[in-house]
Amino acid sequence: MSTHSLHTQHDRSFKANRFVYPVLSRRAGGISLGVNLNPDKVCNFDCIYCQVDRTRQSETRFIETDALLAELDQTLQFVISGKIYQSEKFRDTPAALCRLNDIAFSGDGEPTTYRNFDQLMTDCADVKQRHDKKTEQKGTQLFSPIKMVLITNASMFHRPHVERGLAVLDANAGEIWAKLEAGTEAYYQQIDRTPIPFQQIMDNITAAARVRPLVIQSLFMRVEDQPPSPAELEAFCGRLSDITAAGGQLKLVQIYTIARPPAESFVAPLADAEVNAIVELVRQRTGLDAAGFYGAVITV
Repeated sequence: MSTHSLHTQHDRSFKANRFVYPVLSRRAGGISLGVNLNPDKVCNFDCIYCQVDRTRQSETRFIETDALLAELDQTLQFVISGKIYQSEKFRDTPAALCRLNDIAFSGDGEPTTYRNFDQLMTDCADVKQRHDKKTEQKGTQLFSPIKMVLITNASMFHRPHVERGLAVLDANAGEIWAKLEAGTEAYYQQIDRTPIPFQQIMDNITAAARVRPLVIQSLFMRVEDQPPSPAELEAFCGRLSDITAAGGQLKLVQIYTIARPPAESFVAPLADAEVNAIVELVRQRTGLDAAGFYGAVITV
């Protein structure tokens, strides 16, 4: 199996697990343990590029906390021991990527909509800390401390139980990857298809970024064979600058495109050169650090 195939296969299953799944993440630069907090596939966004197949009902509808924590514990041990690289799916992983980067909370919907989000972050942090101690005792820095990463659309940051969950992340080598992939309300609604106003997303990201540095994740694509317009990209850079001008801290802007089959057939990936151009525009207009991540190989 090629490295590209590993990067593009982010299925939610691994052996008999229902909630925790290892993937080789192009953006993490190593192994990421995904934790699916939305097995029912319910999401408050309906993004046109979403990779989740919502035409089929999930076999698992609800989170079973004890089962999730047991899977996390077992999968962490599987990765840290190196046994994962003996499995068929991961045996061709390049040596440079044979590292555990994080535990990533994402899944088949928006993870912060989970009603016990703060408690689950605490429970998962306890499991993580036990493994941190084990790797410290072995004297290895390859795995410790294990990061906890939240991949989110930022729609729920204003809820008290989510704020408490974010504080748990802060205390556990946490990192928040917040979705922002539009500069205007119109484009935001075209791409993300949600009743949640764009300004709420902006307000939530700004407030969270005042507390800790955030990573911004921005997926751009071709819609009906058209890339985002120059005006939209300029507006996007303006929104990033608005966040930093208001005291928000942004440590990285991830510019990426479609790498797996999207929800809508009229959506297609950008070419590498188009991704690179957006990265350079962000750097020039905002002064922020930006990085590009690529999808299917196409030319323009």
